[in-house]
Amino acid sequence: MKTKQILKIITDVFMTAALLLLMAYSLIGEAVHEWLGISIFLLFVLHHILNIKWCRNLFRGNYPPIRVFGTVLTLLVLLSMAGSMISGILLSRYVFRLDVHSFSAALRTVHMLSAYWGFVFLSLHLGLHWGRIMGMARKLTKKPSKFRKWTLRSMAVMISAYGAYAFVKRDFGNYMLLQYHFVFFDFEESVARFLMDYAAIMGLFVCAGYYFAAMLIQKGKKY
Repeated sequence: MKTKQILKIITDVFMTAALLLLMAYSLIGEAVHEWLGISIFLLFVLHHILNIKWCRNLFRGNYPPIRVFGTVLTLLVLLSMAGSMISGILLSRYVFRLDVHSFSAALRTVHMLSAYWGFVFLSLHLGLHWGRIMGMARKLTKKPSKFRKWTLRSMAVMISAYGAYAFVKRDFGNYMLLQYHFVFFDFEESVARFLMDYAAIMGLFVCAGYYFAAMLIQKGKKY
């Protein structure tokens, strides 16, 4: 495996871990949250530097359904990340310490919407590229295995099922639709339990992105 490819994988792994921790906000502390926000911004910039070829080819070639989906999804990720970063900087109390009390309510709304929608968009984006990840994993194994294939599929189903349950239990959809203006945390809950639920929600959307992308690829072959 090439060094650049390894660096891409490491960057994406750290971005995923940082994203999950960022959702824990009050459970990990506001100062840690802000520093993690800066970290994921730097990782996001590095991710795009490593994938600069995609940006250069944005206006080249044909646009089959799968490419349209991927491009729209990437733009939505960029929009949500921009909303999270700008509102986060303006709301900062520990790193940047900006005084924007007059706009804090509106900024918190933007930050929450960007965070929850961005979580979904990034998870779908990961699902879009999951086939490539699985392809690299297959190269590391000596021969195909039906047992391994069905074990992984069973795990995906179980994670998705629990992710759907956690999505409802955690009121994730209500935050996305702005039914609540503040995120409620149970401070007696362990961070590990919180992260497990959010990792399952991420898994749900990763699976959704993966299978939707597979459907679009098949549709594109008909044209």
